[in-house]
Amino acid sequence: MKITDHIKNAKGETLFSFEIVPPVKGRNIQELYNNIDPLMEFKPPFIDVTTSREEFVYREKDGLLEKQVTRMRPGTVGICASLQHKYGVDTVPHVLCGGFTKEETEYLLVDCQYLGIENLMALRGDARKDQQYFEATKGGHAYATDLVGQIKDLNSGKYLHDDCQMDHLPDFCIGVAGYPEKHLEAPSLKSDLKRLKEKVDAGAHYVVTQMFFDNQKYFEFVEAAKAMGINVPIIPGIKPIAVKRHLQVLPQVFRIDLPQDLIDAVDDCATNKDVRQVGIEWAIQQSKELKEAGVPVLHYYSMGKSDNIKAIAKELF
Repeated sequence: MKITDHIKNAKGETLFSFEIVPPVKGRNIQELYNNIDPLMEFKPPFIDVTTSREEFVYREKDGLLEKQVTRMRPGTVGICASLQHKYGVDTVPHVLCGGFTKEETEYLLVDCQYLGIENLMALRGDARKDQQYFEATKGGHAYATDLVGQIKDLNSGKYLHDDCQMDHLPDFCIGVAGYPEKHLEAPSLKSDLKRLKEKVDAGAHYVVTQMFFDNQKYFEFVEAAKAMGINVPIIPGIKPIAVKRHLQVLPQVFRIDLPQDLIDAVDDCATNKDVRQVGIEWAIQQSKELKEAGVPVLHYYSMGKSDNIKAIAKELF
């Protein structure tokens, strides 16, 4: 079922969902199941599965270092199919511009159609670790808007090169990212909202926000988006603080602000166990306010661990 249909069928009730990261290659998928199992009691209608882009590594060969391409966390589509089969929930694979040609993207979309995956999250993706700024892959898309357009074209039966007769047209529900505190590369929040409007106009059906820790920024973002004519569901993304290092890492990586009350509470913690509890309590209060405001879904970034997400969900669902 489409994410938009899940929201419509909920008739105003806030839904619970979460995002997982595929295990590093060589690890057993049972580890993933062990983290998902405790969250299923809260009846998530869908689960997002991230996609990692390629990395370059140097390996010695004949006494010389040879540059090779690798992916440390492959298997997104396979994991999505496995989760749908095991848990009977919809899954949302993340589809990236970075690291994929348009042809590779088309093959991925065809695989999703074969497997009965109806929802996709279309993202530009981050720069590679060896790049200061994002650079489009040769033969790939430079912007998420163009990726949304390719998915919409396939929904209409239009392949990149082939003229094929399709017995069953795909009908992907397309999600895109929104940034309550603006994308780190955007010159202003208004210009970033214009880019979001372009993605929606290109065919996106819903938005999931980057993490934020001040609900007022989400509410202001939603109002500004509506004023610009963005009328699709905007799902808030929530990440509980888990370790003290997050005070430095999250603002640096995601260019977000942390409320001073949260900073002070984390600074007062003696151990990361204490920090984790502070993160849980902050996320509970965030979530309660958002739920009271009638958000369509509370979407949690689990990062592979579920104990704190479960503690939060128990207070809300």
